[in-house]
Amino acid sequence: MIKVSNHYISKFSVLLAGIEAIVLLGVFFVGAVIRFMQWDSATPEQLITQLPGAITFTFVTIASMAALGMYQMEIKQDFEGILLQLLPSLTLGFSVIALIFYVFPDLYFGRGLLAIVMLLALLLILFIRLIFFRWSGLDNLRPRALVLGAGASAGELFELIEKNTTLPNLKIIGFIPFDKENRLVPVDRIIPKAGSLISLAIQHDAGEIIVATRERRGGTFPIQELLECKINGIKITDLAGFFEKESGILQMDSLYPSWLVFGSGFNQGALRTTIKRAFDIFASLLLLIATLPIMLVTVLLIMIEDGRPVFYRQERVGLAGKTYHVIKFRSMFNNAEKAGKPQWATTDDPRSTRVGKIIRKLRIDELPQIINVLKGEMSFVGPRPERPHFVDMLSAQVPYYNMRHSIKPGITGWAQVRYPYGASLEDAIEKLQYDLYYVKNHSLFLDFIILIDTIGVVLLRKGSR
Repeated sequence: MIKVSNHYISKFSVLLAGIEAIVLLGVFFVGAVIRFMQWDSATPEQLITQLPGAITFTFVTIASMAALGMYQMEIKQDFEGILLQLLPSLTLGFSVIALIFYVFPDLYFGRGLLAIVMLLALLLILFIRLIFFRWSGLDNLRPRALVLGAGASAGELFELIEKNTTLPNLKIIGFIPFDKENRLVPVDRIIPKAGSLISLAIQHDAGEIIVATRERRGGTFPIQELLECKINGIKITDLAGFFEKESGILQMDSLYPSWLVFGSGFNQGALRTTIKRAFDIFASLLLLIATLPIMLVTVLLIMIEDGRPVFYRQERVGLAGKTYHVIKFRSMFNNAEKAGKPQWATTDDPRSTRVGKIIRKLRIDELPQIINVLKGEMSFVGPRPERPHFVDMLSAQVPYYNMRHSIKPGITGWAQVRYPYGASLEDAIEKLQYDLYYVKNHSLFLDFIILIDTIGVVLLRKGSR
């Protein structure tokens, strides 16, 4: 994994995106020669004039592929799986480039050239990915790690590895058990501790040791051996740090107060706050202008089906636990909670109107929250705000829940693009793990990744609310 602005990205994703960016730049120049020039008469000066178009095409295409999940390594990487994601990605890229032509006519390089480079991009990226994911040498690029422990925590780690069988970022060599430990790892993955940890690491060419045990007291925990490994350049990672790096969560079962207090992250400086506020205003105004026609049509449809009110105001908990009223398009019938008791919203909620079901699936009902962002009550990206009733309930049952209120809530967030739809106490706990990761590691770079992923969530109707 590569750490960029406190957020971890798979080095395979970076490598693949870099290769494809170079190929797309080359594809554009080849297309320009085919469309406008002759192979024997093309000059460097002529090619340089095509550079703005090449950069625009490459950036938009890579961003579109990222938005539809093509750089998430758990996707199906056979011919059919790649093609089924590549086609809509290029279609999205084509649409965005057409919009850019309309807004910035000086970048216009012609429909003929665009058609040529899109066709070449389809063929070459499909070919590159089929080769990339079948090259056995990739397995040798993965860092190797030993796991110290074979109990409950190690069992959770083993399950994560088993689920992520498609090009995982780390190669787990095996699990080293403690003497008096209930072993929850298959026997064939156990490595007996026949010598010191440093000798085992050298023997198995391991560059990292993951400590996967909750019990670290008494004489059985090999603190001196771990120190020896660290001094000799072997990375020592606890389970909480592993899940943060590999899964983008702060796993509740692995957290302990000292790790949160003394670890990195949770930076809330004035500079970051100022940059985030400027980004919120810019992104909100841009979204408001782009979606104004959609919102006007939505207002009309809501009034035709179920009359007024068009907007729905609901109390939510925001920064520092202060309440405010979130503004959304009304997607449910009037008096949907006439019994007076708040209810979790569900995927196909029977309280939703026909228009409401559509705007909820397309996330159009969230658009009026732009007003909350401009007022400073919300951010564009952040943990989704919850109602006071559920906040009180969850705060009493879930450790660290109130930490999500240390930053402003958002229209979209890390949990929304990484966790499937859910509306229960268990789902709230799962989503909290993603929210805590964002609170700890939030940055402009991570905000940009979430916005890119949000496009895919909206277009593919996946994720949570």
